[in-house]
Amino acid sequence: MPRKVFAALLRLFALGAFAVSFSACRNSEGAAAPPAPPSVNVATVASKPIQEWDQFNGRVSAIDTVELRARVSGYVDRVAYKEGDDVKKGDVLFVIDKRPYQDALASAEAQLARARATASLALAQDRRAQALIGGKAISVEEFETRHAAYEQSNADVRAAEAAVATARLNLGFTEVRSPIDGRAGRALLTVGNLAQADQTLLTTVVSQNPMYVYFDADEHSYLRYLERAKQGTGTGVAQKVQIGLANEDGFPHAGTVNFLDNQVDSTTGTIRARAVVPNPDHLLTPGLYAHVQFPGGQRHSAMLIDDKAVLTDQDRKYVYVLGPGDKALRKDVTLGRLIDGLRVVDAGLKDGDGVIVSGLQKIYYPGQVVKPIAGSAGNGDAKGDDKANAKGNAHADIPGNITAAAD
Repeated sequence: MPRKVFAALLRLFALGAFAVSFSACRNSEGAAAPPAPPSVNVATVASKPIQEWDQFNGRVSAIDTVELRARVSGYVDRVAYKEGDDVKKGDVLFVIDKRPYQDALASAEAQLARARATASLALAQDRRAQALIGGKAISVEEFETRHAAYEQSNADVRAAEAAVATARLNLGFTEVRSPIDGRAGRALLTVGNLAQADQTLLTTVVSQNPMYVYFDADEHSYLRYLERAKQGTGTGVAQKVQIGLANEDGFPHAGTVNFLDNQVDSTTGTIRARAVVPNPDHLLTPGLYAHVQFPGGQRHSAMLIDDKAVLTDQDRKYVYVLGPGDKALRKDVTLGRLIDGLRVVDAGLKDGDGVIVSGLQKIYYPGQVVKPIAGSAGNGDAKGDDKANAKGNAHADIPGNITAAAD
């Protein structure tokens, strides 16, 4: 082989060896280190005593609502109250012109006086006839005529007395009074307008303390209530409820259910219920919207987890728990109600399981190694998303503050 050809082949081989060596060096220097396990927050599952509540929507209603109408006809002479004020039973609200009814009373009293005078004369004549009939000084017919006149005059007196009572009653009706304690509405008729008896609406008066709250309960809640009553955990309809208005946090008003309707509405699947709520500060006003909490069952222990920890796989619900070797293990769960952001777990977990509540988006497959954040196992040092879980678990420790919305 010629020397030139040999030298060229030698150079080509050297260049190839250098390229292979350089590529190997680059691959060795650029090799990525294994990724670090993702950081997650973990909360320890523990059974907590809770009281579940069903939640319904209702409306406030006054126990007594009166549409005040005139009982006699006449022109309004005076509006005797301030619109919107509290009134007492018997307070005068409107005054109708009294003069025609005063004259009618005077006329009735005059008719009564005349009837009494006639009756007095008839009595004297009847007594005289009784004395004369014994001596046969008058005929039997005359005696009976005088006695009948006496009886008729007595009847006239009673009729006149009734007319006086009616006239006096009508005169009293010219003062339109409140029949209940409550709050009066606006005056629908002002001075100078004609009020027709039993027709013209003058104003309305509503009672203020206590108040009714009407709400419609679904049939499942109603059946649970009946079951508790059958087991002796409910007594009649005297069931405690809690009430909250639209602008209030929580349910600061306590009441008692005193009425359940006698049938379920087949079109809506609900039954009407009514609660009585004390209203000493007159905050509850008829027509207001109200949230109603009704006990959904007896107080019991339940496992609670943060609802954000629950994942869905088609029709299955599951969570990731921290397993041996800090591996994220999938567990299918059966869920109950949602309670203040915490979900009741009916099956699938046990006390002491560490449920991953944040960082779930970093877990790509069951069995992946994760890094639990220090202090995130429900001991109160959690940060970030785990604070919500720690707060929720602390909330569950106070049964009186636990509430549950009806699913």
